[in-house]
Amino acid sequence: MSRQGDARLPGPEEQQLRATVIEAADALYYANGFRAVGMDALRQEAGLSLKLLYKLFPSKESIVLAVLDYRHQMWAGEVAAAVDQETTARGRLLAIYDYLAGWFRSDSFRGCVFINAFGELATESPAVAAKATHHKGEFRRYMNQLATDAGFPAELGDQLMLLAEGAQTTAAITGDPSMALKARQAAEVLVGAQEAANRAGRSPIPDSGPVSAA
Repeated sequence: MSRQGDARLPGPEEQQLRATVIEAADALYYANGFRAVGMDALRQEAGLSLKLLYKLFPSKESIVLAVLDYRHQMWAGEVAAAVDQETTARGRLLAIYDYLAGWFRSDSFRGCVFINAFGELATESPAVAAKATHHKGEFRRYMNQLATDAGFPAELGDQLMLLAEGAQTTAAITGDPSMALKARQAAEVLVGAQEAANRAGRSPIPDSGPVSAA
């Protein structure tokens, strides 16, 4: 529904309009790329006047940053929900690949939005580069925490994260959703080796220490 006018918006209404813009921008940017979508196309998708759109967001960059925040929260929540469904340490470590398998099979899958944004915009927008770096750093810390919670070195979390990241990129480029399963199979080997090492009282992976803040 189109909304016109330039009067100062009340808080809840402004928040709802911002959410409408972010969701519209997320869909357009993810499907078409960040550079390809102009403000006029976004205004039409969101059903707002261009003047109101700029009142809500002073620049395209501010919309991109809001979309990346939205995607970060979505990713973190969905991954945590998938992990929390598992009751064993092994299951929790491997849950990310089952989550990726479902995502890769969706018709809308276009790869990792943070990699896409970094590739398109990082050289001209340090703020976008920082958002992507933060997102990947948070995922790394999350996987490290899952590993240490299971009694394994944090380095195992790094290895599992790299498998998940590689699967996302490869699935996006090749269009092959089986990359999630192949990454899971490789992860099972790593987890199995660490389980065997723990039983034998040794570690096959040198622990490189805590992950520094991004």
